[in-house]
Amino acid sequence: METEAGVPSDEELMAQLQAGNEAALAPLMQRWEVPLKRFIFRLVGNTAEAEDLAQEVFVRIYTKRSSYRLGAKFSTWCFSIAANLAKNRLRWWKRRPVLSLDAWMDSGGDAADQSATGAQASDKVMKRERIATVQAAVAALPLDLRTALVLFEYEQQSMGEIAAALGCTAKAVENRLYRARQKLQQQLSSVQT
Repeated sequence: METEAGVPSDEELMAQLQAGNEAALAPLMQRWEVPLKRFIFRLVGNTAEAEDLAQEVFVRIYTKRSSYRLGAKFSTWCFSIAANLAKNRLRWWKRRPVLSLDAWMDSGGDAADQSATGAQASDKVMKRERIATVQAAVAALPLDLRTALVLFEYEQQSMGEIAAALGCTAKAVENRLYRARQKLQQQLSSVQT
């Protein structure tokens, strides 16, 4: 199964990796590095941790390559690994008394562009504030709801793919998405009033 212009699909690259072609990992890393970092950042809220965990995902892909079931969708397997690593890291940080989880999440934001002036600057500030409000509301969701929401809304995964990644049914994913949206609506409407 090859994609356009003879470029091997993710699944074909995994088959090559399982067969001993270690070079097959490089194109997978190129394709999935940014989506993984984006997904993990939305779960943990810290840029540095997202970068570290994305690299750890690729280490796991390599070390666990024999457990990948040929024919399965690679993205589902990949996001499953990422979700588990993010969940474990959040648990670890919650137990660390040195730094609160809220402070840790606040420290990982990306620097914003401060170069605009006048009305453009005002619009950018308002937009950044809205984005920050939504990000904070998403970050406040319980991890199971947040993971389902991020995979569905930001990573455009199907209900079936999310269910496979999270180890639950498609109906459970649907329920998590409904509950996540309800909680977000409540949180965001209380902010606007």
